[in-house]
Amino acid sequence: MDFQKELDYRASDVDRVIVKYLPKVEGYQKTVFEAMRYSILVGGKRVRPILMEETYKLFGGKSKALEPFMAAIEMIHSYSLVHDDLPAMDNDMLRRGNPTTHAQYGEAMGILAGDGLLNFAYETALKAFDEAPLDATAIVRALKVLSNKSGVYGMVGGQVADVEEVKQNGISRNRIDFIYSMKTAALIEAAMMIGAILGGADDEQVSIIEGVAHKIGLAFQIQDDILDVEGDEAVLGKEIGQDSKNQKVTFISFEGMDRAKAEVTYLSDEGITELLKLPYENRFLTKLLEFLVHREK
Repeated sequence: MDFQKELDYRASDVDRVIVKYLPKVEGYQKTVFEAMRYSILVGGKRVRPILMEETYKLFGGKSKALEPFMAAIEMIHSYSLVHDDLPAMDNDMLRRGNPTTHAQYGEAMGILAGDGLLNFAYETALKAFDEAPLDATAIVRALKVLSNKSGVYGMVGGQVADVEEVKQNGISRNRIDFIYSMKTAALIEAAMMIGAILGGADDEQVSIIEGVAHKIGLAFQIQDDILDVEGDEAVLGKEIGQDSKNQKVTFISFEGMDRAKAEVTYLSDEGITELLKLPYENRFLTKLLEFLVHREK
């Protein structure tokens, strides 16, 4: 298997799905439609929708009925990045080698583009009810996961703790673990859990998938910390050293670089071992999880 070729093919297919569901750039609100399209199509690895689809395949899913959820989770991920880059948050001007949305369209339109992507994500996910052969009960379960993992008990909650980190004196390791679990891991959990639910997994299997995704999500974030110190700006498409510049506390701050690298390996090995205990196999999914936590960008 040529993994990179297969990954590029899947990312291209996700782009096709996203374009299919995005609103047309027209009407009095066309500027926000344009900014929404820019925010989501300017680049990205499409990790979450690919994880969703591959987990769906793991449990026997074969139809294209999953597509509304694939588009929806990438919209949610993209909105979070748009808002994360705003002056009130990280104040970043470069994302994926291109100007951030607020740098391109202004701060007000950046806020509105993020709002638009978040709301439109749920409009898109609801279109799954029009698709066969997905079961309506499974769709409702998937919607609950999407809402929970991306909201105040998930990604948004993690972002709150992250924003308030700068106000804390002597921030604890527990708080860092919470931020990583919520801000990063939660949406990866949502992607894989939704794929499992819509693929026909039972409750125990969905719980196993959640555990796998949690470990991979933590490893993914720690690797992100590592890349911010040791990464190549030309490969990353953004400036390195931002955590240090913003005086941000990370896993590396507590444990050091060697321990961070060891933790990435430990968590990824644990997650993949749990995945391989299931009575199903998807070789590409296993390779993808390994790739995500040892990536260079």
